[in-house]
Amino acid sequence: MTMKTFKLRIYPNVTQRIQFERNFGMCRFVWNELLNMQTKRHENGGTYLNEFKMNYLLKPLKQEYPWLKEADSTSLLGVSHNLHLAFQKLFKEHAGYPRFKSKRFARHAYRSNAVNGNIAVVDDTHIRLPKTGVIRFRAGQLPVGKIKTATVIRSNVGKYYVLVVADVENASWHKTDAMVGIDMGITDLAITSDGMKYATKRFDKAMAKKSHYWEKRLARRRRQAEQEIAWDKHLKVQAPRQLSDFKNYLKAKTMVAKYSEKVANQRRDYLQKISTELVTQYDVIKLEDLKIKGLLRNHNLARAIANQAWRELRQMLEYKADWYDKKVIAVSPNKTSQRCSVCGYDDGKHELAVREWTCPQCHTHHDRDINAAKNILVS
Repeated sequence: MTMKTFKLRIYPNVTQRIQFERNFGMCRFVWNELLNMQTKRHENGGTYLNEFKMNYLLKPLKQEYPWLKEADSTSLLGVSHNLHLAFQKLFKEHAGYPRFKSKRFARHAYRSNAVNGNIAVVDDTHIRLPKTGVIRFRAGQLPVGKIKTATVIRSNVGKYYVLVVADVENASWHKTDAMVGIDMGITDLAITSDGMKYATKRFDKAMAKKSHYWEKRLARRRRQAEQEIAWDKHLKVQAPRQLSDFKNYLKAKTMVAKYSEKVANQRRDYLQKISTELVTQYDVIKLEDLKIKGLLRNHNLARAIANQAWRELRQMLEYKADWYDKKVIAVSPNKTSQRCSVCGYDDGKHELAVREWTCPQCHTHHDRDINAAKNILVS
């Protein structure tokens, strides 16, 4: 058995949308209350409470704030679980201290656990969720297996999705007994040791003109709105306006998010197709263990590198290989571009402009990227 996530686009009615928004807000409120309690407890010399002890605090919290009973109870349990994980990262991985969530910047999402059939796929177009009932959905792949959790998300453009996590039977694709090395690049997204090149597609540039049109308007409308808010405060208006009160600003903000979402969706679709093709053709895939954070410090190439989404491609290869009993191995990229794949001669560092070179020792003419892919394969 393996865990698999199915993404469904849902179409809630007005009542269901209100319930979702209230649940988002209640989860955010509980997070802030628990975090505030943990912080004050530590300041007073106490120790941090674990997940189970935080769960016991939910009952008195509901008694103090009765409107919390309208939320899906399992979603509030998910809040304490996520806060516990945040403190675990703080202590074990030295990550930053957990932050309070604001209504303005918080991610609109909550997770419900499947208990006694409260989450179920009714038919090919309807799903039942806790507190909201049956909702129409659309998806390319229907959820199968035993449902474990469902995460409701609202995107920045107002679309609602539910991520259904289920236990499914392990599938096994036909074994090919083939191995491949993959070199990640900028001119080409991925280059295999077999000589196959997957071209780079700059989806961000294709949408740049339309996106820039609304980005300029967003900046101008935000500046104008902030000036009017400042004027309200100067006049000591009893209820000064907020940014959410300016319709033109909200429209521009939505349009910018719309184009950003479209670019992300196009890129993700392209990476899904590439990863599926590679996992289908090869049993063992070797690729570079790139330190992308360091590469992004090169400001001349940072935007192009970020567009490639190498990390996302690697994650797709890894989870698909896990599903279908294949293997993905990350190897060091050290000297893969400067070492001859035929005789092993180290020709020294080559500038990025050098795309082809000839080995001085065995006189083999190399394509820089294919040679690197072959070295990755034998690493």
